[in-house]
Amino acid sequence: QVQLVESGGGLVQAGGSLRLSCAASGRTVSTYAMGWFRQAPGKEREFVAAIAWSGRSTYYADSVKGRFSISRDNAKNTLYLQMNSLEPEDTAVYSCAARGTQLPGAVYRGVRDYNYWGQGTQVTVSS
Repeated sequence: QVQLVESGGGLVQAGGSLRLSCAASGRTVSTYAMGWFRQAPGKEREFVAAIAWSGRSTYYADSVKGRFSISRDNAKNTLYLQMNSLEPEDTAVYSCAARGTQLPGAVYRGVRDYNYWGQGTQVTVSS
């Protein structure tokens, strides 16, 4: 089993930045593909960014491309999401997810692709 705990959310003004962290425990996630998703009130959970367990491949939703950056530190069992130029539309609960894979370069965008989820951290961007 893998436990995921997000941190780093908060209230920020439009144009500001936040860095989210996702700490994994219970098992090393060095061979787990990981991703970030978000869910705004009244909306379905949506894909934000994903990274292969090798770290060599990343993928972003069009809405965050060029503003957000996903990275991981396998030695620390931690996933990150650097969010810059935040917009009010980015307001949501952000959750990290993980899944095992034998493919070092594989990235996954679907909610159903992932086995493990964190509880989420609230990000609120004021205008």
